[in-house]
Amino acid sequence: MSKTLEASIDVDASPEQVWKVVSDLQRMGEWSPQCKKMKVFGGDVRKGTTTVNVNRKGFLVWPTTSKVTVFEPNQAIAFRIVENHTTWSYTLTPNGAGTTIVEKREAPTGTTAISGFLVDKVLGGTEQFDVELVDGMNKTLQRIKSESEKH
Repeated sequence: MSKTLEASIDVDASPEQVWKVVSDLQRMGEWSPQCKKMKVFGGDVRKGTTTVNVNRKGFLVWPTTSKVTVFEPNQAIAFRIVENHTTWSYTLTPNGAGTTIVEKREAPTGTTAISGFLVDKVLGGTEQFDVELVDGMNKTLQRIKSESEKH
């Protein structure tokens, strides 16, 4: 897996409006083409919150767990996937008329051996999987934009 993947989009909504969408992790399945469900444990989302996630690619379905590592209202949220050591984040920056959202998937020290094996042997290889992840990030951001601009 590549160390960092990134996508961004400009939204015609305030950071507060976008935050309401981005920070509602239980709705991630509505935005992400790969993460079909996030079950949040322990009440309201905050730093330290844990989730169980269901991911899907075609007929393949796999669970992961994560922990919220950054929770800065109206600015940033990040969660680390326990199984592969990647961190997914959403950063919100006011851009005058609205908000720029940056979504990142970071693996600064690489991923686990089992994750690398599965990406290589089951999910189509690193290069193809990275392309699919960035495509999914762009779709996720477009869906978040659409939802944020409704309000």
